[in-house]
Amino acid sequence: MGFDLRIFEDELLKEDYIEWLVDEHSVDIQSRLAKLWQYYTNPSIEALRVGGSVRMESGAGRCYVQAQEYGLPPRITGLVHSANAGVFGGRQVRDVQRKEVVIENDIAWRLNAAVDFLFGKPISFVSKSPVSQKRSEIESILKSVFEANGGVEFFQNMAVLGSVYGFVDCLVRHSEDIINGIWANGKRVDNDKSPITNHKSPNFTDVLQLARTISLELIEAPRALPVLEENDYKKIRYYVQHFVQRRNALRRRSSFLAKLLSPSAAGGDSRQVVAVTEITSKRAWQRYEDKQLVAEGELPWGFLPVVHIQNIAQPYYYEGQSDVESLIPLQDELNTRLSDRASRITFQAFKMYLGKGIEGFEDRPVSPGRMWHTDNPEAAIEEFGGDAATPSEDLHIAEIREAMDKASGVTPLVAGVLKSKLGNLTSAVALRLTLMGMLSKTERKRLTYGEGLKKICTMVLAILDKANIYKTSERDREVDIIFASPLPENMMEKLREAQIKKELGVPTEQVLRELGYETKKVPKVS
Repeated sequence: MGFDLRIFEDELLKEDYIEWLVDEHSVDIQSRLAKLWQYYTNPSIEALRVGGSVRMESGAGRCYVQAQEYGLPPRITGLVHSANAGVFGGRQVRDVQRKEVVIENDIAWRLNAAVDFLFGKPISFVSKSPVSQKRSEIESILKSVFEANGGVEFFQNMAVLGSVYGFVDCLVRHSEDIINGIWANGKRVDNDKSPITNHKSPNFTDVLQLARTISLELIEAPRALPVLEENDYKKIRYYVQHFVQRRNALRRRSSFLAKLLSPSAAGGDSRQVVAVTEITSKRAWQRYEDKQLVAEGELPWGFLPVVHIQNIAQPYYYEGQSDVESLIPLQDELNTRLSDRASRITFQAFKMYLGKGIEGFEDRPVSPGRMWHTDNPEAAIEEFGGDAATPSEDLHIAEIREAMDKASGVTPLVAGVLKSKLGNLTSAVALRLTLMGMLSKTERKRLTYGEGLKKICTMVLAILDKANIYKTSERDREVDIIFASPLPENMMEKLREAQIKKELGVPTEQVLRELGYETKKVPKVS
């Protein structure tokens, strides 16, 4: 059986288009985006699993191959890659011996440093509800939802996925507790629509408990196949995701899904796999396994529960700008030059000797105190080799690193590598000027990720409202996101700034929240 899309009641949504998305378009997307993730993580596999069953000859004696070797020339790795074979799909080149391979993953530490600047410290949600009591309750609800989904880890995972792929999507999933037990008119209504009597309306503890059942699922970019509005690329009409899921059971015969797995993953994993396709709209959802419909249902919320977040805004494209993609050419050039230097050092690090006219010279090692004797007056021992300075090589490597600093906006100073720049950091202003590129890029990301988090908060409150769990208006669902400063700050300066804000009329709760203090209302005693 194929796709049955009658539940969506949309004549413009065709089964053949979904077939094309799943069978053809998803393969192209996964092959392109998989390389971005592998360049970030730089995993390694055994050399025997590269190029079929041919054992690779390695002068370095290393029995593993790393993902970033994909960008190195065959004269170094002894492997030639094709465009569609994947990162580890290299084929061994005849008569080419593997040289010294050096991989310095500059992409990973730069991206991790950028994530630390963005979500290294907890963020705060400030409700803009006009009712004071509701502001406190809404903030508690949102805090409970995000804590139940990982807290700071959720935000950091979001930033990592967005930085690698250029965007990240968040699917807001409701729980069965919310659907099966909707609170209405002071009574609880189950699936059979019969109200349960003698049941009070939910108190705030029940609200928090139900809110924690809402799942915020981060969708990895290779599995996302959004169907956009034809006249507006910013609007998602249907959200389709397609991925391979492993089962907790062993497969007894080869599956046609094995071709969807990378060679490294399929090599030693005998678990059963199933191709999962999920289709979500603002009115219904479906789940298919191996193109067999296994579940479907209607959505009562009236909106598509998906939030799309671009890493860095890119006009006229669904995807944002990836922090990894722009660094790949420079990373390949850096690894190439480091590998060339390692090969040169291997040949030149040790002094070698050429003996002329000395019998048995090759059988006598050169060592201190050894005496040489010969009757040949033209005999000689010449010394050659040894490491020599190569200023042009060092300068070229330094320029590549500087180019990566410019392209990424992340300098070694962000990672704590001060070198000779310590004298420039005598004041907070000087530090900000030194990190201007990193701070400006972080500010751009705060806009995109901040707007995305606001939409998630709005959807969560709207679900609770439509389920009659916690009633809110559109004005109540407006929130502000407060990011902590990533730079070290003087506490006395922050206190003076807070005092000035309070004198200007800024609410005390907001001032305390910006300082990192939580405000809790003390119940009145009658």
